[in-house]
Amino acid sequence: MKHVIIDYCIGFEWDAGNRSKSQQKHDVTPLECEEVFFNVPLLITDDISHSQKELRYYALGHTNGMRRLFVAFTVRKEYIRIISARPMSKKERVYYETHTEI
Repeated sequence: MKHVIIDYCIGFEWDAGNRSKSQQKHDVTPLECEEVFFNVPLLITDDISHSQKELRYYALGHTNGMRRLFVAFTVRKEYIRIISARPMSKKERVYYETHTEI
């Protein structure tokens, strides 16, 4: 299931801090973050509690290597801007698995 917000996106945008933050904190590479958006199933929802300055979203998905990730992001113009990524928590994994056929 894909969220309509990313239907018109044409790529990814990174800033230097966010590019390295997820890798340093959680050993999640930028490539893994991007892979999540090309694999199904992909669950995306609004992140209301973190949307004060701009609309934010989070995705639950998996990499090509089947690593399950939580990815926080926003959309700027036509680009997905990754804010952070980490392995899914146990609760998120259960939610992902019960709402998808993976």
